[in-house]
Amino acid sequence: MQFGVFDHIEPVQDTPLSEIYELRLKQLEAFDQSGFYAYHLAEHHTPAVHSLAPSQNVFLAAASQRTRNLKLAPCVYVLPLHHPIRLVEEISMLDHLSNGRLEIGVGRGGVMEAFFWGQDSDSDTNYKRYLETLDVMKQGLESEFLSYDGEHYQFDNLPMRLAPIQKPYPPLWYMRNAETAAIEGMNTIVVGTLNSLHRETTRYKRVWDETHGKESLTIQNQTPKIGLVVHMVIADTDNEAIEIATPAWEKYRWNLGAPRRIEAEKRGLTQFQSSNDGSFGFVGDRPINLPDRETRKDIEAELERFDSQSDSHDPTRLGGVALAGSPDSVKRYMEEYIATSANYFMCSFQWGDLSHENAMKSIELFSEKIMPIYVS
Repeated sequence: MQFGVFDHIEPVQDTPLSEIYELRLKQLEAFDQSGFYAYHLAEHHTPAVHSLAPSQNVFLAAASQRTRNLKLAPCVYVLPLHHPIRLVEEISMLDHLSNGRLEIGVGRGGVMEAFFWGQDSDSDTNYKRYLETLDVMKQGLESEFLSYDGEHYQFDNLPMRLAPIQKPYPPLWYMRNAETAAIEGMNTIVVGTLNSLHRETTRYKRVWDETHGKESLTIQNQTPKIGLVVHMVIADTDNEAIEIATPAWEKYRWNLGAPRRIEAEKRGLTQFQSSNDGSFGFVGDRPINLPDRETRKDIEAELERFDSQSDSHDPTRLGGVALAGSPDSVKRYMEEYIATSANYFMCSFQWGDLSHENAMKSIELFSEKIMPIYVS
């Protein structure tokens, strides 16, 4: 088992932004010293409030100078919002600044995000832009000269002055859909419950073997990784952890869903309030050429679905996807996690209105009481 960290960097009441950044960098130093594999940082933009690092590359450049072993992974780059050549250049810069420790998460984001960004919010255009940006990015990272003739981007023998240390390019991650990740030769992160992780791990390994050959490695010669994001609070007792985590979970849910929903509603953006494909609201229509395996669900409604689907009556399991308990309770959870056959465990330590002190306590207990038992 390898361990990573997933993060949004949410607002902290009465704390200046500069202090939030500095405290988070101190957490990364702790991850680095404790043997975590990677730090994965999400990308979200206004009107969302739950991401104070909308430019992952800026924050990760700072992190590269405060860490030595920890992998640094945007998770994900919302590719339709990025120009592929700038992305190639900045990925190359980050891979050198970190001495070859960059990993790359990719995704298409949502059409509502594209709308607020000032882009065409048509689902098909958004999906095509994602595919082209991914294609150009991969070609640009492994080519000395780039030629490309697409609908959105055209390049004629353009010299690629920068290249990453890792060849042909840093490891790739895809979030939320294990089958797509397996087909594309990427690592994957599941958002869901332990039950869904077991299903997705089985599917991921089956599709990987069918696509690339049984027990084959990634293009970077690594074992493909699949894991679940687990939001957690660890304290000396279950009651203490639950008392800290319960209000934080409600705040986290509000941060993820409400601000964008409010902005869409007050602007009358009805095109984002319904969908014809059976998925949840505020997503827009499904792109025509999107594979059936893919769906884009509204985050808030998806969390509600996790609540209703959870078959656990364990009070340390919040919302089906969060964990609050003592080290012994976490060990009990870990045994269930290992039974899914997933090989990557992604922690989230500071979310909702949890304080830096709350997070550091959880990091300390997890690093000292949990990781040594299970780490590869």
